[in-house]
Amino acid sequence: MYAAVRRYEGVTDPAEAGRRVNEGFVSLMREVPGFVAYYWIDAGNGVMVSTSVFRDQAGAEESISRAVDFVRDQLASLLPNPPQVTTGEVVASA
Repeated sequence: MYAAVRRYEGVTDPAEAGRRVNEGFVSLMREVPGFVAYYWIDAGNGVMVSTSVFRDQAGAEESISRAVDFVRDQLASLLPNPPQVTTGEVVASA
């Protein structure tokens, strides 16, 4: 399995960002081949983190591409700073 983690800082309206992600982005993730799971986390203090899990590296990379497009088109006013992106192979899970 592979995961992509995106950390957004300076989120201006976490509740609205969560609503938009839930209503629009979650379905986009489910369409990516190899989809396993997706999480959008409100870490507080204007920080939100997304975690996408896929069966293969191609799915994780596709999720990053879709996230870039979705943020640009739907969340730019709420997520003013570029995310810190980490991807890699899942080496342990429960």
